[in-house]
Amino acid sequence: MNLSLLLAAIFVLTFILGKLIEKIRIPWVFSALFLGLLLSWYNPVPEITSSETFTFLAKLGMYFLLFIIGFDLNIRSVLKQGKFIGKLTFFVIFWETLLGTMILHYIFHTEWLTSILVATSFATVGEAVLVPILDEFNLIKTKFGQTLLGIGTLDDIVEIITVIAASSLLGVSMGNSGTSLLIVLLILALLFTIPLFLYLLRDKINHFKFKGVPTLFIFSLFILFLFVGVGEFIDIGFLGALLAGIALKTFLKTKYVESVELAIRTISYGFFVPIFFISIGLEVDIKYLLSAPLLILLVVAATDTTKILTSYILGRKNLGTKKSILMGIGLSAKFSTSIVIITLFHGKGFISSDLFSVLIGATIASKFIIPVLFSILIQKWHLKFKSLKRKGA
Repeated sequence: MNLSLLLAAIFVLTFILGKLIEKIRIPWVFSALFLGLLLSWYNPVPEITSSETFTFLAKLGMYFLLFIIGFDLNIRSVLKQGKFIGKLTFFVIFWETLLGTMILHYIFHTEWLTSILVATSFATVGEAVLVPILDEFNLIKTKFGQTLLGIGTLDDIVEIITVIAASSLLGVSMGNSGTSLLIVLLILALLFTIPLFLYLLRDKINHFKFKGVPTLFIFSLFILFLFVGVGEFIDIGFLGALLAGIALKTFLKTKYVESVELAIRTISYGFFVPIFFISIGLEVDIKYLLSAPLLILLVVAATDTTKILTSYILGRKNLGTKKSILMGIGLSAKFSTSIVIITLFHGKGFISSDLFSVLIGATIASKFIIPVLFSILIQKWHLKFKSLKRKGA
């Protein structure tokens, strides 16, 4: 078998398995992660999956995933969130981060700084998992649904801060001299200056009059690889990819955003991201994963219980007992930058293979538990949700 045939097999199996897991409300793209786990158990083509070409495609998948996350971030929406959402977001992430840090440091003997960063990224909310569920039960345009998605949006700021901190740690780890640290700081400064430069030149560049989506997509790729290329000087191309998405969204005129987003999502989720997820699955120690199911469930139970209790304590007055518990369950969904940060730290040796396997296992377990439990409770409790009033109504 060659690489082309392997990719053909990956995509058709991702499509078929994706259709099956969508029925239990798990995003179809995670089927690639499951396929990666199968390959880690039995891999008939190790020479292909370990080749430079496959590794490069997987790396591009990571970049495109972060590019989409950055592009989807709505800064204005984040700044408009109310006090209740802000308070709930802070404490939900704070308590899970605190508990997660203790677990990582004392059980897995991980360094304090790494424990904090991994725990923080793991505590963020995967709103991409929530949207299909909320949409199915017509909850997106309700106060409950908007609160849930608002928290998922607000915690994107935490994700950005975590990625920046991880970038600094990984960048500094490349060298200990004063010159290396200075280069790291200069590259970071440049990555944050380019978006401002693009924003100031927004009107002038738009005079080029892009002829439809293809030319805009080419320009989008230019932005992505410019940021990634600058970041890769100090091995933090992943931060560049995230900032590229934010910069592009800020630069584009509103009428172009939807079309460009569709094109980016098509190439990302249709090609690169599944390969990235396959590569993550391949890195998991499947034997250890199968030998430690209780440890995985312990991590899931500990982190999710923290979110549920925090949501109940802070939200029961505003939402009621059942809705506040349901809110906590929804906030336990995981699909964000955490999987990228965990992968990067494992690749650099900051976390062990055993810990990496447990965290990926916990993420997978969460994909089954949270959507199913959320859906069952909505139907069992027969809750009524108030729709948001339209302006002018």
